[in-house]
Amino acid sequence: MKENYIRFDWAMKRLLRDKSNYVVLEGFLSTLLEEDLHICRFLESESNQTDETDKFNRADILVEDSKGRLLIIEVQNNRELDYFHRMLYGVSKTISEYINLGDDYDKVRKLYSINIVYFDLGQGKDYVYHGKTIFRGLHDPNDVLKLSVRQQELFIGKDAGDIFPEYYVLRVNDFDKVAKTPLDEWIKFLKTGEIDKEATAKGLPEARERLRIDTLPDAEKRAYYRDMEALRYQRSVIKTGWDEGHTKGFKEGEAKGRAEGIAEGRAEGEKEKAKEIAKKMKDMGLPVKEIAQYTQLTQEEITQL
Repeated sequence: MKENYIRFDWAMKRLLRDKSNYVVLEGFLSTLLEEDLHICRFLESESNQTDETDKFNRADILVEDSKGRLLIIEVQNNRELDYFHRMLYGVSKTISEYINLGDDYDKVRKLYSINIVYFDLGQGKDYVYHGKTIFRGLHDPNDVLKLSVRQQELFIGKDAGDIFPEYYVLRVNDFDKVAKTPLDEWIKFLKTGEIDKEATAKGLPEARERLRIDTLPDAEKRAYYRDMEALRYQRSVIKTGWDEGHTKGFKEGEAKGRAEGIAEGRAEGEKEKAKEIAKKMKDMGLPVKEIAQYTQLTQEEITQL
């Protein structure tokens, strides 16, 4: 019998902010970063919204590693066409929010941006990507700029790039393997909402007990099913709309018989389809700002629909 577990991104927004449930999120973060991490607290900012209309599910978390060093971890679950830019914006915003005016720059914490994406993002064969800054010699690429001994005592890492934010992108929908490692066990849960009985990755045994749908109060359970249905409908609308838009645009352009006509036809078809999608999303009661991020229409264009 298939167990029904709460989807992780929804749980992170509602349940995992409770200190008694930190163990689940700590397990996920520790498994991904291969470091024993302890959550100190969720950081208060305008990004940590609890309103159910906020679909961005971005959380900034202050954590302590096994050496007692403080880190800031930003977890995002956005669904946007310009998501890579959103990652950059999120990191910049987090850094600026958590350094006080007049503080020395060494007060900036090491920042990890963890991005769980449930849509096609970029092109690649893997389902987990890690990116960081590396300063290489212009004349000798093997020469990596290091921190001084004193800097290594003050900051995290040995290379100059270790001070800078690091990014993780988890393209969970691309996971199609048998879960053999602790990280794979987590990825499978993120994708399917299932936890194998044999799964032992840190945090998953606790998730098995604490993230069951049938343990939710009736009001929360209704909210959960309503949000999941809204997500399914959004995915269906967006996928169908863009598929039809590409097909329509190609046919219109192809009829012109020229490369310029094809490009113009595609653009026109996609524009009209974007408006149709925006109209449906607007009828669903979604915020104009979010619709604009999905469709790339201006807020003024959406308001006029």
